[in-house]
Amino acid sequence: MDLSGVSLFGIIVAMVAYLLGMLTIGFLASRKNETVGDFYLGGRQLGPFVTAMSAEASDMSSWLLMGLPGLAYLSGIAEPVWTAIGLAVGTYINWLIVAKRLRRYSHAAGNSITLPQFFSNRYGDKKNVLTLIAALVIVIFFIPYTASGFSAIGKLFSSLFNVDYHLAMIVGAIVVIFYTMTGGFLAASMTDLVQSIIMSIALTIVLFFGINQAGGMGAVLENAKGLAGHLSLAFSHVPDPKDLFAAGTTTPYGFLTIVSTLAWGLGYFGMPHILLRFMAIEDENKLKLSRRIASVWVVIAMGVAIMIGVIGLGMTAAGVIPQLTTSGSAETIIVSIAHRLSTFGFVPALFAGLILSGIMASTMSTADSQLLAASSSVSQDILSGFFGLKLDSKTHLKVARGSLLIIAVIGVFLAWNPESSVFRIVSFAWAGFGAAFGPLMLFSLFWRRTNRQGALAGMVVGGAMIFIWKFAVRPMGGVLDIYELLPAFILSSLAIVIVSLVTKAPDKEVTDTFDKVAAM
Repeated sequence: MDLSGVSLFGIIVAMVAYLLGMLTIGFLASRKNETVGDFYLGGRQLGPFVTAMSAEASDMSSWLLMGLPGLAYLSGIAEPVWTAIGLAVGTYINWLIVAKRLRRYSHAAGNSITLPQFFSNRYGDKKNVLTLIAALVIVIFFIPYTASGFSAIGKLFSSLFNVDYHLAMIVGAIVVIFYTMTGGFLAASMTDLVQSIIMSIALTIVLFFGINQAGGMGAVLENAKGLAGHLSLAFSHVPDPKDLFAAGTTTPYGFLTIVSTLAWGLGYFGMPHILLRFMAIEDENKLKLSRRIASVWVVIAMGVAIMIGVIGLGMTAAGVIPQLTTSGSAETIIVSIAHRLSTFGFVPALFAGLILSGIMASTMSTADSQLLAASSSVSQDILSGFFGLKLDSKTHLKVARGSLLIIAVIGVFLAWNPESSVFRIVSFAWAGFGAAFGPLMLFSLFWRRTNRQGALAGMVVGGAMIFIWKFAVRPMGGVLDIYELLPAFILSSLAIVIVSLVTKAPDKEVTDTFDKVAAM
């Protein structure tokens, strides 16, 4: 991407200011980490606004600013809209039925500070087998997920400044590692709050600038209407690979496909980095406010992201940005719009840099939470929980930070190939957590008869079925070609129910705690 000196300078100023801000927050938050509980759960002191916005920022990742607009730009609104509906409904229900109950239960069940620890404490698992399996699931899915975030940062810097991908990726990773390793959960939550604000500003700037450059909203809609199925929820647009504005064709977006796409919402019940926010809020009575903030922001942010894809197509039709004819290039539509904005002078270039910082923010806000969850699985759940390693508070904190650093380095190596897919693995990891933890979380909170054996069976079946359905069943096509989260979620639920009923009922101590939480 060729930029003038003024444009490049303005973009660099904005992005450097953003990165320095993240590092400063990490440094300030590090002063509040006295115990490992502070490092991994912020001492359960998050306010309602921080809880809501950090949860949603860590949830959305670069998929919000790149994946959704790219889909809408190239293939029309059917897939992104149905996906957004599923995610919006999943967000609301998760906050409505899981948040308060998990906050209470995680405290009542041995003051659990990690998700694997909660599962073992919930079921009276003295040997911590549930802790071990849950921790391994987190490491298996989160390390490559984190690597995809590092890769996205590297690709963004590399394409913008024409620098080596590996150097760009390492610099971005160092920033994420530093503020997360020093400040822990509190730093991740505070930076996620700031990053959600930056993402919101970026979306707003792109929306209004794009409409102006495309000749108004009327011109945008008229252009999209001229492409077969582009504004339909029942068909996907299949563009001509040589010319986006040729007639193109359509493919039906049928009932089964819609249900499969809506199943994205099921993933929320098993996302460790989101569930940890529920466990960490200071006042459970303020969760209603958090739910409203989170739900409104998610709906508006995803709606605007989809609109940007359609508006970007209008800008292409108006000749102000080039055609992006592949799925990979279409995902850079916001980068193209920011590039266009930067050509208007230094101040617009600052805003362009803010937009690009928004893309970084969407990636980094997810990567920091993933790093924290994965490192807690190693240091807190595997080393201390399963193997019983006894450490004093200061040593435990050092081990926690060391674990985070090691996992981050592994993520950097996994992201070393610049051709690695960023978004394909996001979908797979989302399904993995949703199926392995989602049903178990719901049954843990709401079914008294669930026992340790059922919990273990549900976690193993859910995680295994993601691999089986993705690589063995789905390739068969036809009615089996559905998002692997849906069948894996159903089978995991069945495993929990069947195994719990055919094995011994849970101990009285376990059911007494359940009754105590239910009566709150």
